Amino acid sequence: MRSCVSIPANVAEGHGRMAKGEYLRHLGIARGSLHELETLYELCRLLGYLDDPALSKAELLADEVGRMLWTLMEKLGSRRWK
Repeated sequence: MRSCVSIPANVAEGHGRMAKGEYLRHLGIARGSLHELETLYELCRLLGYLDDPALSKAELLADEVGRMLWTLMEKLGSRRWK
């Protein structure tokens, strides 16, 4: 599951670029990776790889990360989805 590593890596890389546009672009990539991870959670559920309590906790954490990413993007001035 490389997507779970990609999320914080893209946040860090975008911040390190020291340009707001690049930061927003990398936050968008991180958000895409988060959606990929959420899809993998659903596949794990359908295939019976993980039990519901473990998946529920992971999904709650993913929701929290998603809200944090969205808030950061809004504070940086992203108007893309409005």
